[in-house]
Formats: sequence, C-alpha cells, structure tokens
Amino acid sequence: MPSNLKWLDHEPKLLDEGAATAARVRQGELTKPPGALGELETLAILLAGWQGRVQPRLERVHISVFAADHGVTDEGVSAFPASVTAEMIKNFVRGGAAINVLARALNATLEVINLGTRGERVVAGPHDVVLGPGSANFVHGPAMSQAQLEAALEAGRQSVERALKSGAQLYIGGDMGIGNTTAAAALACALLSAQPEALAGPGTGLDERGVARKAVVIRRALERHAGILNTARDALQRLGGFEIAALVGAYVRCAQLGLPALIDGFISSAAALAAGRMRPGASTWWLFGHRSKEPGHGAILAALEARPLLDLGMRLGEGSGAAVAVPLLRLACELHAGMATFAEAGVSEKL
Repeated sequence: MPSNLKWLDHEPKLLDEGAATAARVRQGELTKPPGALGELETLAILLAGWQGRVQPRLERVHISVFAADHGVTDEGVSAFPASVTAEMIKNFVRGGAAINVLARALNATLEVINLGTRGERVVAGPHDVVLGPGSANFVHGPAMSQAQLEAALEAGRQSVERALKSGAQLYIGGDMGIGNTTAAAALACALLSAQPEALAGPGTGLDERGVARKAVVIRRALERHAGILNTARDALQRLGGFEIAALVGAYVRCAQLGLPALIDGFISSAAALAAGRMRPGASTWWLFGHRSKEPGHGAILAALEARPLLDLGMRLGEGSGAAVAVPLLRLACELHAGMATFAEAGVSEKL
C-alpha cells in the first residue's frame, strides 16, 4: 500500500465497555418494565459506549456532502443530465436543498465538498478538492487513477478530522452525483458477487427499460474489469466515484478516531461496504439511518448485518435519510438521562 494511505491500516478505536455497562445498569433502574423502550434503550447504551459517558448527549452533528460527476452517465444510465450535479451544488450553496433544511432544523454543521464536476467550475466551499471533471466512464477503463483514489479517500479523512476538531458527536456523510447509483450498484456487485439485475434500480427515476439498460451497462463494466477486482480498493478505484471514495475514507476515519457515523442510503451504504472490507471492525462505529427505496439497498444492508433505524421510502441521498433519524437518537439520549429511577420516583420495582 502506498505510504500516503498507511493511515487506512490503523485499527478502529475500542468502545468504552465500562460506560456501556453502566448505561445498561441505568436502563434497568428506570421507571419502566425492562426492555419496554425497545431499540431506544439499545441506542442509548451504544451511544454511551461510543462517548465514554453513562449519560450520552447528541447536540453537535456534522454533515459532509461530497459531490462529483460520473463518466458512466455517457451510457444513458440516468433520467437527469450530468449538468444537474453542478446545478445542485449551487442549490446547496444557496441553502435550498433538502439537506440544507434538515441541517438547519437539527442545528447541524453542514459542509459541501465538490470533488469534480463537468462544465463550469462550481465552488461549493473552502474544502473543495478538484480531482477532474468527474470519474471516467468505467465501462471502458478504471473510474479513477490511483492518485485520484488516494486524494478522494484523503478528502473523506480530512472531513472527519475537521468534524471532530469542531466538537462533533455524530458524523453524517452525504452524496450528490448524477450517475452515482450506477457506480454504487457496480461496486456492490463486485464486492458481493451479485448480479446487476438484482442491484440496479431507478435512481433518479428510470423506468423499467432504463433500469434494464443500467444493468446491462454494469454487466459490461464487470466483464471489462473481471479478474482485476481482487480487493475492495481495486473495486473502488475501477467502479466507484470520487464522492463514494471520499465516503469510504470518512467511514474508516470515523472508526479510527471514535466518531460515530450515521450512514445514509444506497450510495453511502455501498461506501460503507467497501470501507468495512478495507478496514475490518470499522462497522462497530456505524449506525444506519434508514432503508432506501432503491432495491439494491437491502442486499447491502444484509451483507453488513445492519438494521436501519427508519423505513420511510426515501431515496434522495445527500445524507437526508440519516439526518431524519437524528431526532430518534436524541430522544433515546433524553429518555435515558431524563427518566427517574425507581428509587428516585419512589416506585416499587418488579417482584
């Protein structure tokens, strides 16, 4: 592995088992039947182990949205033109996208990072890393060079380090890029040895014929790269995208530094699948915000043994599904900290 990627070898941080145990004991003392709050109890205990405190808080949330174009759009795999990526970056900057609304409602920090789009140069913010006019068309060759892959992974790493430096207690990674459901499906097919027809979905709104065409394009790409997809990093370089690689770097770094990551939908979960293969054990620092309506998401969640918090039929991306789940985590913390114990309330415990 090149020296500038040695950080990927670092082990994930260990959870604070003492804090988790103490939180579990507290849950047993609260004025309710044991287990009556279901997964909310589990979440509170998990957050306690992550934060190293018996009564965790979730006040500071950081959201990084990575944006990039994809050369595979030349194959007609999207219902929208590639120009929409740059146009949506402008919308993010103006504050008009769904994730902007959610970030304001959550009082979360939001940054948008442009990693490379076609056409005019669109500035998303001070942390842009322009790697080229989007990834290459992976039907004909690798989606990105080794240098581009390294830089994208590094962009994700740095976003996590900025989040932690600002005091973030939770990290959400979002994505924007026309064509990225095709890249995510191709990456997942390679990592899961799955058939394209099982993972290809409508993305931005393809009809059945469009989805079938997307599956054919993915199959062509898998055949083109057959025999050289030996590792998750190989698959990411050849079939991924700049924003997907950045998410991979971010999820690995979250685990290494002990910053919990709340993972979004199909694109983000494909990145998590690759991150878990590249850094085993990283998933102990991840939660999954929701189950995407994109049909391939279920297979990825099953491979990750993940149980998403919500199932609302969402498939927007941007980190939006994860952001919607944040109030649930905050309520888990509030119940855990705010409820009285049997002793405090003078209530008789179970016989």
